[in-house]
Amino acid sequence: MHEPTSNNKRIAYNTLLLYMRMLFLVLISLYTSRIVLKVLGVEDFGINNVVGGVITFLGFLTGSLAGASSRFITFALGKNDKENLKRVFGNIVTIHALFSLFVLAVGETVGLWFMMTQLNIPPERETAAFWVYQFSILTAMGSLVSAPYNAAIIAHEKMSAFAYLTIGDAVLKLSSVFILTVLPYDKLILYAFFILCIQFFDFILYIIYCTRHFEECRLRRMVFDREMFREIFSYAGWTMNGYLAVFGFTQGLNILLNIFFNPVVNAARGIAVQVQHIINNFSTNFQMALNPQLTKSYAQEDYGRMHTLLVASSKFSVFLMVFICLPLSLEAGQVLKWWLGEYPDHTVSFLRLVLATSILFCLSNPILTSVHATGKLKKFQIIEGTMLLSIVPVSYILLKLFSIPPESVFIVHICIEIVTQYVRLKIVLPMIRFDIGVYSRKVARPILLVVVTAPLLPLLVYANMPEGILSFFTVCMVSVVSVLLCTYKWGCDSKEKQLILNKIRNILQKK
Repeated sequence: MHEPTSNNKRIAYNTLLLYMRMLFLVLISLYTSRIVLKVLGVEDFGINNVVGGVITFLGFLTGSLAGASSRFITFALGKNDKENLKRVFGNIVTIHALFSLFVLAVGETVGLWFMMTQLNIPPERETAAFWVYQFSILTAMGSLVSAPYNAAIIAHEKMSAFAYLTIGDAVLKLSSVFILTVLPYDKLILYAFFILCIQFFDFILYIIYCTRHFEECRLRRMVFDREMFREIFSYAGWTMNGYLAVFGFTQGLNILLNIFFNPVVNAARGIAVQVQHIINNFSTNFQMALNPQLTKSYAQEDYGRMHTLLVASSKFSVFLMVFICLPLSLEAGQVLKWWLGEYPDHTVSFLRLVLATSILFCLSNPILTSVHATGKLKKFQIIEGTMLLSIVPVSYILLKLFSIPPESVFIVHICIEIVTQYVRLKIVLPMIRFDIGVYSRKVARPILLVVVTAPLLPLLVYANMPEGILSFFTVCMVSVVSVLLCTYKWGCDSKEKQLILNKIRNILQKK
């Protein structure tokens, strides 16, 4: 009993710490985004979003390798094998270094050609776009080589260090924006250069922390173990298809919007996605605290605990996102007006659609963590990656053949994501010995009931009140109450309801 209790306390502590970090980052990010849009202007903001996205498209390498790093380091920690942990980390660093050179080679050839010839960039901003692209390549390389150290911090569950380092990164980015306002140079080029400098500063801090606290990170030379290298590379190779799909429906759709529309539409999407990233932190922090325990439970063959964590992560992260996204979606126009003042056309509709995808991501992430824990990725990645990759060609065909609005690409994304989630469950649940009927009863049914019933009353209030401050606060209050009541009624089982009632009684008795 001692070990699960200790692990539960660690999860609770890490979750609380990550939420404190998140609240601080939300405030900084919202203010930074407002200033960046004001300093750069709508057109340059859109150019930065789409040009940086070309090289970010190669981020599927970063994502797949970071996923491999996290899985192998966490798995080795779960097995408590220090020598194997050293070999794993050394090989991971070597692989990341090699792939950073690959990013440079591809970025300066195929990527540069695409950026210079295919994107819709105003002629007078082509030089600035070129330098933004060059700095973005170096930033991507820095992110790639720092990923193993970031993964080591999370695998060791040192969330306090992770929180401080990411807060420092946000403060530096905010400071760089203020510097932009006083320097008499091209703001777009300077902004990309500052982001590059911050990335490499972060890399140095990660190395210093990890080498001081984790024995396996004290590398004196490059490590190359043929068998280990092949195992990690094979794992990363299969995950690459899935991460390529993710970057396809993010940066790929961004590029499609640029080709068929203009940089202003990219700016609208950029604003919506920034809000999405901030909101995603609410569920990501909760899931980040549970993910190492999911992998370690599988490594120790403790399937009962793994199932419990999977249900909790899936269910309550979705409820949390509905709690936040429902009022934000209804009052998106008012929130954007207060936050930015003026904003591009399509921003409100884009924001509502990307928030819907955020709720779906909450449901998929625990399944992804579980399949990564098993290491059996071939079938899963081929099927899932192929389905998600279809988002871009389907969207392209629709945009090419029909005069449809830009919102259509997000609707295509949502529809394909729902079908893909069903396929994920059919593949992954048997791998971890979790009956799909139990999953449907404990996860799918409660979520569906909450998602369907919670918006009904807030929508009625929103539709019958004139826009303004009173409407904003009324809709938000009704949304909060509706989600809480529906979550308690439909989303919690009898044990969870009893736990909630006991907590309320304890609080009332103390008062």
